[in-house]
Amino acid sequence: MSTLVLHSPARFTRGPLPILAACFLWGTTGTASSLAPAGAPPLAVGAAGLVLGGGLLFATARGTRAVLRTADRRLLLLGALTVAGYVLAFYPAVARTGVAVATTVALATAPIVLGLRSRPLLTSTAVVGCAVLVLGGGDAHVDLVGVALALIAGLSYAAYSVICAHLIALGHPSRAVVGTVFGGASALTLPVLLLVGVGWVAAPAGLAVTAHLAVLTTFVAYLLFGHGLRHTSAAAATTLTLAEPAVAAVLGVVVLDERLPLVSWCGMGVLALALAALARK
Repeated sequence: MSTLVLHSPARFTRGPLPILAACFLWGTTGTASSLAPAGAPPLAVGAAGLVLGGGLLFATARGTRAVLRTADRRLLLLGALTVAGYVLAFYPAVARTGVAVATTVALATAPIVLGLRSRPLLTSTAVVGCAVLVLGGGDAHVDLVGVALALIAGLSYAAYSVICAHLIALGHPSRAVVGTVFGGASALTLPVLLLVGVGWVAAPAGLAVTAHLAVLTTFVAYLLFGHGLRHTSAAAATTLTLAEPAVAAVLGVVVLDERLPLVSWCGMGVLALALAALARK
């Protein structure tokens, strides 16, 4: 009976599918942020999306008071720190070393840390496919400081996934956990946003980009991811998030008129096969 449940369509729609949907929304981040006003600091763009989106998650979640009262507050604080750390490290990494390298390092770090023990073949195949996809063009710029920041972002994301999965497994509602953690991250990031400047948000493009990052890539995406964590292990979930660079690459081709070489398309195919096998398992 347990084998039938694990492989049922309902199991897929409750676990991997919401996570993959979140990855699709996250994959729009690069395209959306490229449309921000020219004077907008990359750190400010990411911080604005987190401050507003995190506040929205906290304000609309039911049960946050119960989570604050009954859950381990040290874990909640650590979760908030990892969410803030991801944003504050990832966007500067992108600015220094480019979307391709920063995305590869950040998104591959979490599956390597969490997934190699449980599913070594699928995880390593997905990581290789991701790397070939985003680095296949051969023109990637590697900056050591940028790589270090991307590594910090990846470790932060892995820690966030483990913390939220643990709290959800203890019986706390996923939406309340995500809302509480992101509410804390929003409060932690607000001083940084005010420090780097918010004047660019008043421009129509700044307002549109901020709304997109806050509502779709933060509010909706992390609700989906939190729901998926209730039915998926943190290791599998972080490996599934490698779908994000594939979405970003396709949007770059369709929306920004970028070109992908054949080797990158092959990498996308390898990645898709590995993720499909992982989602089925």
